[in-house]
Amino acid sequence: MEFSLKAVMLLGLLLLQTLHCSSHRDEEDLDEKLMHPEFRDDKLNVRTVGRLGEDTHEFWLNLSKDLIKQRQKQQQNTNVAKNVIMFLGDGMGLTTLVAARNYIEAEHTKLSFEEFPYTGLSKTYSVDKITPDSATTATAYLCGVKANYGTIGVNAHVDRDNCEAMRDTNNHVFSIAKWAMDAGKNAGLVTTTRITHASPAGVYAHTADRDWENNADLEEYCGPDSGLDDIAMQLIHGEVGSRLKVMMGGGKRNFMGPEDFKKGLRTDGRNLIEEYLQMSPRNAYVETKEELENLDLTQFDRLLGTFSSGHMDYHLDALADPDNTQPTLEDMTRRAIEFMEQDNENGYFLFIEGGRIDTGHHANKARLALDETKEFSQAIALARQMTSEEDTLIVVTSDHSHTFSVAGYQNRGTDIFSTCTSDSDFKPYEPLSYANGDGYYQYFNEGATKRIDPTLVLTGDANDVFPATAPLSSETHGGEDVGVFASGPWSHLFTGVYEQNTIPHMMAYAACIGDGLKACDTLS
Repeated sequence: MEFSLKAVMLLGLLLLQTLHCSSHRDEEDLDEKLMHPEFRDDKLNVRTVGRLGEDTHEFWLNLSKDLIKQRQKQQQNTNVAKNVIMFLGDGMGLTTLVAARNYIEAEHTKLSFEEFPYTGLSKTYSVDKITPDSATTATAYLCGVKANYGTIGVNAHVDRDNCEAMRDTNNHVFSIAKWAMDAGKNAGLVTTTRITHASPAGVYAHTADRDWENNADLEEYCGPDSGLDDIAMQLIHGEVGSRLKVMMGGGKRNFMGPEDFKKGLRTDGRNLIEEYLQMSPRNAYVETKEELENLDLTQFDRLLGTFSSGHMDYHLDALADPDNTQPTLEDMTRRAIEFMEQDNENGYFLFIEGGRIDTGHHANKARLALDETKEFSQAIALARQMTSEEDTLIVVTSDHSHTFSVAGYQNRGTDIFSTCTSDSDFKPYEPLSYANGDGYYQYFNEGATKRIDPTLVLTGDANDVFPATAPLSSETHGGEDVGVFASGPWSHLFTGVYEQNTIPHMMAYAACIGDGLKACDTLS
């Protein structure tokens, strides 16, 4: 029997689909075949890439028993939380967690915070948007109030870019960092983004626009004589910012003008870093990993670190750069906790953000986003190791998700970045994709009826751009709920489904700070 070249190619593609990404209709048949001994050594076999015994019902029964026994032994910790550490994985939706497990090792792998005893879901919508941004969510999970898109540290009476509404201090809301400091605790922040970016700014700023990170940005909307302070100014001289013990991340450009720093963006002639240093001889400032590591923390009361002009580098890009001098998120986490612990009579609140998960997704660069998630998980593992579950509440969550999708019926053990084969156009397709973003132009620029083979685009590089369905210059957030993971005193409060703005109130309850309900009042 003779076969045309096209028929042979078609047969090969269909076989490839069966081996690597079985369709729903043949899933049961494939499982039945894999039970046969001749398939036992296949590298794609679920039984050989999973855990020993997964092909038996006893394995899954025992796994369930173990979990139930663990839950039976679990006792609620009702101690007062001396310390509270909040980890924020910016843009870390549930699909990001799924893909990150595979990126790290395998589907059944757990990220460090997935080992926490209590989990819940928070609703992320803002007052005016179904899908929020990082500014309004920061106001929710740090200040306990939902507000409008693009605003930080203000209530919903303030619309984005409304200078006069921002001026009214009655519209300002304060974060749990201030609640902690008012109670005699220390407070600080660590981020891999600019320290004036939306998420960290939620710790200390009140602004009608998240983009007003320096005076030039603010004056463009409110004028040069508005009397309003930009975000960088509020960090150095603001009611909350001027009291923070630790401030580390990127964003040096927003504190200086070009006369002091080539990439500086300020136009008011002020050098806010120099002003910070002049406040006290016990104010420390560092710009490199080496300076951070070598700093004698006992000689200082406050620590400011700006390790880049803008956002800090992605971890994978930093690894590839022999001249990189930036600390990792894990490095900053370790030094921040060490600094907080040395003056720990009353405890502390510490906000730590893995911010570049979000920017990786916005660029449709899934490899970068997943590696940043791995780095985030490692920093959390370190924090838990350095602190005690008896007196330290650790809460891990995200501000919002992304339009990131994991699909394609890939076999267990398959590389999360591998392609499947379509049974319609018989071209490979990438199971990791986005609903929108710049990736559209790399995969659909032949026209609406044609799709580019993703293997011609994806090279295995850290900065690979993954497919997107709708063309946008920057991929959008997703609107679904995000996970919340908690360990330590009163961590059982974080179970269930709740509004995002309840998170700081629950943390404050556990630590007996703020003006709301307190565990101390309940216990007494």
